[in-house]
Amino acid sequence: MARFSPSSGEGFVSVKLIDSHCHLEKAAKAGELESVLERALAAGVQSCITVGTGLKDWELYRSIAEKHPGRVHWTVGIHPGCVEDTWADEIKAIPSYFATDPLPVALGEIGLDYFHLPKFPDEAVEVRSRQTAAFKAQLELAYQLDCPVIVHSRNAFADCVRMIDESGVDWRKVVFHCFVEGPESLAILRDRGGWASFTGIVSYKAKNADPVRASARAQDPARLMVETDAPYLTPEPHRGRPNEPAYVRHVAEALARELDMPLETLAELTTANTRRFFMLP
Repeated sequence: MARFSPSSGEGFVSVKLIDSHCHLEKAAKAGELESVLERALAAGVQSCITVGTGLKDWELYRSIAEKHPGRVHWTVGIHPGCVEDTWADEIKAIPSYFATDPLPVALGEIGLDYFHLPKFPDEAVEVRSRQTAAFKAQLELAYQLDCPVIVHSRNAFADCVRMIDESGVDWRKVVFHCFVEGPESLAILRDRGGWASFTGIVSYKAKNADPVRASARAQDPARLMVETDAPYLTPEPHRGRPNEPAYVRHVAEALARELDMPLETLAELTTANTRRFFMLP
């Protein structure tokens, strides 16, 4: 993979960034983790948060965070697309991870995904039911743990908001990662005190990215974060390649242009926000 280079031709500006949401499982299993982390550091990405999706990756991420203190943080949670028949047993295991060293920095990613439902109605109803039950149980656990929560919402924003409202979880500890809704939905999130994190979508030229950019402009800057969601959603100018934490710089560049602020200012703002939300040292 090509080494990182800034997307503009104006030279490399030194900044400090945090990738608030990525998945390092594939890089680790391919033996590429060290080079991925080196490229991130060269791009000004001081640290990243590798986000759990199920029991299969929690121990891996804990071990990565242990090996790279301060540079890699980790979370536990069951992604809605990973809710299997064993989800209840997996959730029972989550509290034990909040007694490990290093500690997870959040519960997530959890939520609802109605975009990837089976095409057959009966199967879709069953999957939605499992997702809802797992999301409710994890929100109850988040309330007990009083920890930050990372929410995955795809074509399910209203139901996610309703369930969080019903759970009693403190909205100030909730971030909707990879925010893809329009500014009207962002206003609902903002008015509750919730956070939004933005990916490489803000760099895409497609018209369906316009509502996402409008939401970025509408968010309270004090509750704004940047992420890659690597290895997915690679930003321009590397679209078509696997994503990685180094490329969060391109997300920051695109967001800085959208918000009409210097890259250094945007980086300082989102880094401070991420540290505050996840209670990073």
